Formats: sequence, C-alpha cells, structure tokens
Amino acid sequence: MEPNLKTNLMRNLKFFTVVAILAACSAPKESAQIEEPTSLFKTTGSVERLDSAINQLIPAGAEIEILASGFEWSEGPLWLESQNALIFTDVPMNKVWKWTEQDSLSLFLEPSGYQGEKEGKREPGANGLALDQNGNLILCQHGNRQIARMKSTLDNPTPDYEVIVSAFEGKKFNSPNDLVIHSKGDIYFTDPPYGLDEWDTKELDFQGVYRIDPSGKLSLQIDSLSRPNGIGLSPDEKTLYVAQSDPEKARYYAFDLDENGNVISGKVLLDVTASVGEDRKGLPDGLKVDKKGNLFATGPGGVLVISPAGKLLGTIMTGEGTANCAFNGDQSYLYMTADMYLMRIRLK
Repeated sequence: MEPNLKTNLMRNLKFFTVVAILAACSAPKESAQIEEPTSLFKTTGSVERLDSAINQLIPAGAEIEILASGFEWSEGPLWLESQNALIFTDVPMNKVWKWTEQDSLSLFLEPSGYQGEKEGKREPGANGLALDQNGNLILCQHGNRQIARMKSTLDNPTPDYEVIVSAFEGKKFNSPNDLVIHSKGDIYFTDPPYGLDEWDTKELDFQGVYRIDPSGKLSLQIDSLSRPNGIGLSPDEKTLYVAQSDPEKARYYAFDLDENGNVISGKVLLDVTASVGEDRKGLPDGLKVDKKGNLFATGPGGVLVISPAGKLLGTIMTGEGTANCAFNGDQSYLYMTADMYLMRIRLK
C-alpha cells in the first residue's frame, strides 16, 4: 500500500529535523558520526534497466528510500505479516531491529547470536532469519555457530534459544549464514566461514550447504562451493538457489531437488565475476525469489534482478554493499539491508 497522506506529512516534518544527520549518512561509513541507529526518510540510487521485462517488476519512477541508518552491518531482513513489520539483524552489534511504517525503528532482540563471554568477536550476532511452519523465529547464529529457534513468541521476543543443529558429524559448523524453509518444513542453510575469528577453531575443511528434514535429520547437500551465502527456493520448490560470495567466482547457482528435497544436480545460473570491483560495491550475498520465479539477488551494485532462466534484467543500484533483501507480504515492496542502511523500493 502506498504511504498515506499522513505518513507523507510526517516525512516532510522529519526531513527538516534530520538535515545534519542526512549529510553525515551520505558520507562513507567510517566518517559517519551516528552513535545509535536512526530513522530517516531519504531517496538514493537508481534502477539500471537492461531488459524491458524489469518494467513489469519495478515501475518507472520507483525510488530507493532510506528508512533507517547507523547500523554496523545490516542483514537478514524478514517480513512479519502478523505485525506488518520488518525485522533485520545488525550482525556485529548482536542485535535484531524492528521497523514499521507507524512506529519506525525499535530494538527487537538482543543478543541475537553469541551469548558467550569471549570478547572481540567481529560478527557475533544472528545473520539470516526465517519463520518455520509454526511461526517460530529461526536464526542463523554466527557467534554460536548454530541454527537455533527462539523459544518466545514474536509478540514478546526474548533471547532464549533452542539449538536445532550445531555440528556436522561431530564437528562444529563454521558460521551458519543464511537459510530458507520449505513448505514441508525442511530447512536449507549455508555455512561459510565469515563469522569465525582468529581464535575460533575451524573444524570443517569445507563450506557446506545443508538440509534439516522435518524429523530433524541433518544432511550435507553441497560441499563444492568456496563461499556459499544467500539461499532461496523457486516457487514450485523444485530448485534451490545459492549465491557464492567469492570475488574470483561470483556466481548464482541453481540446484535441482528430487521429490525428497535432496540436491541431485546443479548449474551456474549467472556469473557476475566480471562486474566485481567495477565501481560496483558488493558480492553475491542474500537473495529472495518472487512469486513468478524472478530472483532479487544482492551482488555488485546492489540488488540484481534475474529471470528464472538466468538473464540479468537490471540492477537496483543502492550505491552500497548490499547484504540481503526481503519482500513484504504482497510483494509490493522490496526491503534491502545495505551496509549501514535499511532501504526499500516499490514494486509493481
């Protein structure tokens, strides 16, 4: 739904009170002087349209809105339909934030990942978030090196977690990064080493993509990717998509699933290695798939829009290293976590 007149008036009033903050936010992250995350309303970036098909997905004139700023590294956006709200993680700060059109920004959960006493962890918090079939919050916990379930309800979140899986064949995971949940309850997740610190012991000699079936059984699905990261399912749930955030092999893969949900074959859907470093920040990271099977996949430049056949239709140019994205309930908006920002763009 388009913002109503009241919301627009509120935005205009807020604009004049945050001019100084906006000037700081337009500077590189290291020079920004924001001590606490702040709600903002500002437009940025552009949409690069390479194929006319993108016009059926993103309307002409659609603008990228900055909704909030001041995060260390925003990630894991998840739409909560029951609350008409978006939650997302700030991985280094070990927090989950909540944003709504009505109430703006508020702290949702802390700590989101690491609960130990060891200091100096670079990325202790949760990364990817998802809801299971019962509406429970499932978290990829970097610091705890596990997939966990929040014990409390979404209406009264508390940092009490139940471990779902934390090891493969007796060896600790690297740092579970992102996940997607099948309608039958299977959880697929990626396990690159980004959450490990120098004092952490890496116990697995590969970076895996795993499946947890509804009975809780864990199985390794893919061990050949150097940096598996974002993950998603096609609308018919027969294809598993995985983004690889390796600057030497920056790719999006499509893997066929059998009737039991296991990977049986795979291919490169799109290779964007040539775009890495060409004044386009970011690598393949989080991704989401719309109802028609198009991928909205973060990567060089912002969010790449990719057809089910693997054709690059265009890019939502955020101007920042963009970690992940998520649709709202009716897919009329795409929310994007981009470095220190929370952004969104109107869809068609």
